[in-house]
Amino acid sequence: MKKTLLASALATLLVAPLTSQANEYVIDTEGAHAFVQFKISHLGYSYLLGRFNEFEGSFSYDEDHPENASVNVVIDTASIDSNHGERDQHLRSDDFLDVENYPQASFTSTGFEPDGNGGGTLHGDFTLRGVTHGIHFDVNQVGAGEDPWGMTRRGFEGTYTFKLADYGIDYELGPDAEEIEIYLSIEGIQQ
Repeated sequence: MKKTLLASALATLLVAPLTSQANEYVIDTEGAHAFVQFKISHLGYSYLLGRFNEFEGSFSYDEDHPENASVNVVIDTASIDSNHGERDQHLRSDDFLDVENYPQASFTSTGFEPDGNGGGTLHGDFTLRGVTHGIHFDVNQVGAGEDPWGMTRRGFEGTYTFKLADYGIDYELGPDAEEIEIYLSIEGIQQ
C-alpha cells in the first residue's frame, strides 16, 4: 500500500506541469519606502520639484516569468506637495490637476517586456484629469530579498515624461514647461 501511494505521488509530480506563481507585493507607502515625484522646468531657469504624498498600489512579479508582471497604482492628486503652500493650491485648481473633479490619477499595467536583468519596459494605461493614454517606460529593478525583520521586499524605479497638454492641462508656462517628468521609486512587501 505504501509503495502504491508513493508511486502515485511520484507519478503525479512527474506528470503535473511545473508552474511558478507570481509573488504579490503591496507598495510600502506606510513605511515611506515608495515615492512618486515630479520635475518640471520653471521658465527655463531652474526646475520645480515635488511629489505626491498619498498613493497606494500593488504589483506582482515572478522571477521565472517576468513577462507576467503587473502593477496598479492610485494617486491622491490633492496630496501634491511642491514645498510651497500657495503654489500647491494653484496646482490643485482647475488650471492644473482640478482635484475637485479628478481626485485620483492612476496607472494600470497592460504588459511588461523584461530586459533579462530584472527590469524592462512597462506598458499600461495612465489616467490623469479623466484622460487616459496608453504609455510605456523603462523600469529598473533596484533589488530584492529578505529585510532584517523577515519580510521579503522588491524594489523598482523608473521615469516617464509626458506633455501636460496630452492630459488637458493647457495653462501657459512657456515652451520649456510643456513636459513634466515623473520619477517612481517603488518598494513592495511580499504578501
